[in-house]
Amino acid sequence: MIQYLIRRLIVAIPTLLIVSVMVFGLQKLLPGDPAVALAGEDHSPEVIEYLRHKYQFDRPVPVQYASWLSAFVSGDFGTSVRTRLPIRAMVAETLPVTLELAVLSMLLALLIGIPAGVIAALRRGSALDHAVSVVGLAGLSIPSFWLGIMLILFFSVRLGWLPSGGFVGLFADPLGNLRSMIMPSLVLGTASAAIIMRHTRSSMLNVMRQDFIRTARAKGLAERIVVLRHGLRNGLIPIVTLTTLQLGQLLSGAVLTEQVFGIPGFGKMIVDGVFGRDYAVVQAVVTCAAAFVLAMSLVADLAYAALSPRIRQ
Repeated sequence: MIQYLIRRLIVAIPTLLIVSVMVFGLQKLLPGDPAVALAGEDHSPEVIEYLRHKYQFDRPVPVQYASWLSAFVSGDFGTSVRTRLPIRAMVAETLPVTLELAVLSMLLALLIGIPAGVIAALRRGSALDHAVSVVGLAGLSIPSFWLGIMLILFFSVRLGWLPSGGFVGLFADPLGNLRSMIMPSLVLGTASAAIIMRHTRSSMLNVMRQDFIRTARAKGLAERIVVLRHGLRNGLIPIVTLTTLQLGQLLSGAVLTEQVFGIPGFGKMIVDGVFGRDYAVVQAVVTCAAAFVLAMSLVADLAYAALSPRIRQ
């Protein structure tokens, strides 16, 4: 297992380095001069030149990248040119918000996707199976921003049950936090629920055809025990790895959801950084998100290796 972990780390570190190079390089392709954007409307050549020198915009791009990478590795993410705040403090403030949103979305996806996939597999070819498949395809096809707007119109504007946006801290008001996160979690978890449902259905169909299932039924075990103890336990092995991968994607894919509901998380932070030409913020947020996705991929590999002896071999 240790050798397997080392091999995965050897692959993950260059991948993260390539991501950082792409993020840094693509930002340089954006039109416009960031120093002019920082100077505002009433700018002078002296002010622009001062800003270029202060934020190292006048240095070669490889030198800028090397300087930023060395500081990033040491834990110094830089300072936001828009808010003048340390980016590390901004990340520490917004990351728990997005993590909470991703975890709640994944819990909803698991609570919906696994039972629906099991039921569809046990009722293969029935009207219920087709209905679950249609709902799953709809969950994959509906745009998250449209679903969010529809939920706001129905539950907030029409019924008045839930707040239309904003965020309440978990420790400040647990009930208010739950009310503010229900709709965003549902929007973000819908596509994941559909994916988990389809994978659970496929995995259960494969497991329920195995010889050990026929043996369990031949021993006279109740169907409920056969399905839950023998079928579901083996069928969920690939779902464990899928869950960790989906959790990483939820963290990096919460941009639209956070914008629709006005949640001050990673997504809103990166959008504000792009529109404000706050390059340091964008680089730090995207690199941190990529690192989290790679970490979840590593956890998925380790979980699958722990559950499947063939992978370890």
